[in-house]
Amino acid sequence: MQALNASSKLTRGVRLMSAPRLMSRRMAVSVRAADEKPVALVTGSSRGIGKAIALELAKQGSRVVVNYAGNKQAAEEVAQKVTEQGSEAMVVGASVGKRDEIDRMFKEVTDKWGRVDVLVNNAGITRDTLIMRMKPEQWQDVIDTNLTGVFYCTQNALKMMGKQKSGRIVNVTSVVGLAGNAGQANYSASKAGVIGLTKTVAREYSGRSITCNAIAPGFIASDMTAAIDKKYEEMILKGIPLGRYGQPEEVAGLVRFLATDPAAAYITGQVINVDGGMVM
Repeated sequence: MQALNASSKLTRGVRLMSAPRLMSRRMAVSVRAADEKPVALVTGSSRGIGKAIALELAKQGSRVVVNYAGNKQAAEEVAQKVTEQGSEAMVVGASVGKRDEIDRMFKEVTDKWGRVDVLVNNAGITRDTLIMRMKPEQWQDVIDTNLTGVFYCTQNALKMMGKQKSGRIVNVTSVVGLAGNAGQANYSASKAGVIGLTKTVAREYSGRSITCNAIAPGFIASDMTAAIDKKYEEMILKGIPLGRYGQPEEVAGLVRFLATDPAAAYITGQVINVDGGMVM
């Protein structure tokens, strides 16, 4: 018994001696991480909701990857605004509908900054028409960009986040992924798929301190809503309890919370509507 007690005391002594050293190492790692600004990649961030998200994350202090598919000038203007807010920015042209371009984008980011802490899957397209008029390419183009592209972007990000054992992913889906919409079978299906993907990622990677959530905007003020015929606009607004379109900044604020705020660390696998009460 005495030998056992002596061994126990020795073991306790070793633990007590090693604990401060372990804490010291952890603190050193935390300090290094705190000194290094997080890297946030926002797909489709040259305009609209994506632009608002990029600028909101820059205000929070993140280094921002501004992604665009076609309008380089617009992306560079967003990057300039990011730098004016005191953050770093890089512009990467890549279509998220093409896997090779996604892979290249992530390589460019890791070559420059070595990590991705936040991924916002925002890029998306529409090819609206009724089901019986929908051509195969209209279906496939939307699925490739809005769903398959989200999968490959997420897969690339998880390779780094998994090693870091930290990261946050926010997917911008849509209320039509929950409720459907006439003339948008392809878009609705792609956005519903993103919701399922969000929940699966949340389940698979929660053990590595990686969260994954989705935001489902309703009608948000944009070039598209500005082009809506006034008679249809009146009908749309009647279906929104708050009686107005949302603003891109109202979506961006929620993205910033889910992507960076310590208070959001216990939120994962959720779909949050930003729609003025349209879908309840």
